[in-house]
Amino acid sequence: MSDNRVVVYKGPGQVAVEEIEYPRLELPSDVVKGLNIKQEAPHAAILRIVTTNICGSDQHMVRGRTTAPVGQTLGHEITGEVIEVGDDVLFVKRGDICSVPFNIACGRCRMCNEGKTGVCLNVNPARPGAAYGYVDMGGWVGGQAEFVMVPFADFNLLRFPDRDQAMEKILDLTMLSDIFPTGYHGAYTAGVRTGSTVYIAGAGPVGLAAAHSAQLLGASAVLVGDLIPERLEQAASFGCEPIDLRQDAELPELIEQVLGVPVVDAAVDAVGFEARGHGQNSQEQPATVLNDVMSVTQVGGAVGVPGLYVTGDPGAIDDNAKHGQLGLRIGLGWAKSLTFTTGQCPVKRYNRQLMNAILAGQAQIAKAVNATKISLDEAPQGYQDFDRGAARKFVIDPHGMVAA
Repeated sequence: MSDNRVVVYKGPGQVAVEEIEYPRLELPSDVVKGLNIKQEAPHAAILRIVTTNICGSDQHMVRGRTTAPVGQTLGHEITGEVIEVGDDVLFVKRGDICSVPFNIACGRCRMCNEGKTGVCLNVNPARPGAAYGYVDMGGWVGGQAEFVMVPFADFNLLRFPDRDQAMEKILDLTMLSDIFPTGYHGAYTAGVRTGSTVYIAGAGPVGLAAAHSAQLLGASAVLVGDLIPERLEQAASFGCEPIDLRQDAELPELIEQVLGVPVVDAAVDAVGFEARGHGQNSQEQPATVLNDVMSVTQVGGAVGVPGLYVTGDPGAIDDNAKHGQLGLRIGLGWAKSLTFTTGQCPVKRYNRQLMNAILAGQAQIAKAVNATKISLDEAPQGYQDFDRGAARKFVIDPHGMVAA
């Protein structure tokens, strides 16, 4: 019997569940060498994973669209039970059920003190910011596993106040590690407020989370665009207006058919760098969503960009896109005085408030994203189904702790 098992990238389109060592209260060697810090991590905790989700960001790696090496462990959306703590952990106890923000943060640097935990300065020698199980993000072991080590546990872990209540709502609470705060961040930074009209590009899990977040923020109309009918049906299931991008009409025209005007107050790009154009035979156009959302956002408005853009894409359609250089109509954005917010969501800025909304019954994020439980051994099939555009958010239950 293995000490631990984790989902591993095996090459384009392939993942497998493999045995790895049980986690220790130690930092990754890459972090230790690059930052010249101690490997021992008395500030860390080890969690038995209760739920861990497949994310669209993982899918980019699995498609071979990043520089992830074969053998990269996967998984950054983690909810778990604390089973071991280091000597310097003061406020997190064994038995606590906690959400783990996908961005790893030290809680001590300038960025963390400013609330910018997505770009912590002390967790990744290569660049600001780190995440579990992701390429170029510090070498931290992935969380699509049975057990995981969480550093700086007092700072990073969000403890649920009642264990039984948490397990009853675990399919909602599991979304706090990434997509719910990320979707909320996209909508909030796009300026969604009471009465706003909103366009969300992409009806994948992050887009649906952004749409539900826009509703929580008081939007009067939430329009969601996608090319996949099943995903549009999922958006419509909780009150959004689906925009079928298989039509040949331009986006402003499609929006005008719904709202009577060709613009919205706020827009969110929940697609990222693998964007495709409109129409039945659409092809990949990496900048098309960013240009679309600029074209339909009201003058003086804002655009939230939670969709992932990378600096290295070996499968890109041209040499510029391989380095993250896109044909962006920045002149249009400038002329319209638009505001853009990009980058990793600082999960800790939102996760406690969103937890409260879930526990109070005000947010039904699991329903919005169609949360679907699978086992760890079913993860490879989950990746295949997700890649085919399944209108589901796959939640891995490694230990069979989630009720049917």
